[in-house]
Amino acid sequence: MNAEVTRGKGYKGVAMEGSIARRYAKLRGTPVQIAEYRTRAAQLTAGLPDGARILEVAPGPGFFAIELARAGKFRVTALDISRTFVEIARENARKAGVEVEFRWGDASRMDLAENSFDRIFCDAAFKNFRRPGDALNEMHRVLAPGGTAVILDLNKDAPDSAIRAEVAAMGLGWFASLMTRRILGGLRRRAYTPGQFTQLAVGSRFGGGQVTLSGIGIEVRLTKRPAST
Repeated sequence: MNAEVTRGKGYKGVAMEGSIARRYAKLRGTPVQIAEYRTRAAQLTAGLPDGARILEVAPGPGFFAIELARAGKFRVTALDISRTFVEIARENARKAGVEVEFRWGDASRMDLAENSFDRIFCDAAFKNFRRPGDALNEMHRVLAPGGTAVILDLNKDAPDSAIRAEVAAMGLGWFASLMTRRILGGLRRRAYTPGQFTQLAVGSRFGGGQVTLSGIGIEVRLTKRPAST
């Protein structure tokens, strides 16, 4: 019996494989959302030097990782537990004409060398990790000293009205909007409050982090302290 079976699956809920993953990719790949990924990528990489090494954890269809790579300034790697998402993301990167190394793997036990990345992003996926503490510790391990992990996710305390407004801005049709509201409502139940994120950060190897609210989401920044001299 292999390690993946003995430890159990690394995610909560159903597997994002096959037709489920492909339907999700279509929902997340609208022009409005691609433009949002592009804007967010520019904002979150501001100040990073050319050649910086970036890891996205759980990139799904790969749209955000592709926008990170589009400027051609960074070396981008992305790790997802869904084999279907890895296939979709590779094809999306090929069509976009950008270079991203999409790899299969579990966020709680990454097959990546320590001190490998200057910045880590995890967008809208952290709430799905079955072992969130292990995932944080793995992010700490693969970050270079002084590097920062940025986690963007749904706020468990987000009200229904805020979710409706967020979905309305996505530019979806009525049926896709309805389904997206229902999906976000369901995902909110497994999301974290700001206080819970703070506790996770304090209990991790990071020893703490900065938690801020933005719309229906939470942004968490965790920095790996430089090695003492």
